[in-house]
Amino acid sequence: MRPSGRALDEMRAVSIETDFTKHAEGCALIKMGDTHVLCTATIEDRVPPFIKGSGLGWVTAEYGMLPRATNTRMRREAAMGKQGGRTVEIQRLIGRSLRAGVDRVALGERQITVDCDVLQADGGTRCASITGGWIALRLAVNKLMKAGDVISDPMEDPVAAISCGIYAGQPVLDLDYPEDSEAGVDGNFIMTESRKLIEIQMSAEGSTYSRDQMNQLMDLAEKGVLELAAAQKAATA
Repeated sequence: MRPSGRALDEMRAVSIETDFTKHAEGCALIKMGDTHVLCTATIEDRVPPFIKGSGLGWVTAEYGMLPRATNTRMRREAAMGKQGGRTVEIQRLIGRSLRAGVDRVALGERQITVDCDVLQADGGTRCASITGGWIALRLAVNKLMKAGDVISDPMEDPVAAISCGIYAGQPVLDLDYPEDSEAGVDGNFIMTESRKLIEIQMSAEGSTYSRDQMNQLMDLAEKGVLELAAAQKAATA
């Protein structure tokens, strides 16, 4: 029995609110159970120096957690003078995951920055950030297309992410914190709606897992990503 009472292949309740803030070109507040992440997309008519003049666009991301996103207060990273290694790793993951679903030629020589701010954490914050970040990116690109700044839709294949793991000896979908902290195996699966893999982060925590178990987790991840892709489409319709 999972602590939440969910079935092994059951996700947490997902809700998405767009236009949560009024200034960003794209915005989505995504809630996956008790994990809540605010994702905003900002369009800039510039690109990093290493692709300037190439005609290619760029999508990047920044990630952060509010001090009371968890059960005890964390110091703001700005107060410490630098980002932590976990933060840097997660925002790089978000950026390259979102870029994988974008035609950068069609986007044109501009940059879209997706900011992912965790308001409340209960496991799976990077997955929620990628899934919500895609929605914010989609909404921002919609504005570019409506204005005629982009002719061909650069959003090639919706990108979403979900966690899966081995909890109490069973493969489960969408781990919350109680499961994540006790899981023998924990993984994050980033995929497109067409079931193409972008990245898998798997680790055994004091346990091992078999090829068959890996396949079971892959099947669960596909189910979860397809459900999230449907939620993304409904939110941006």
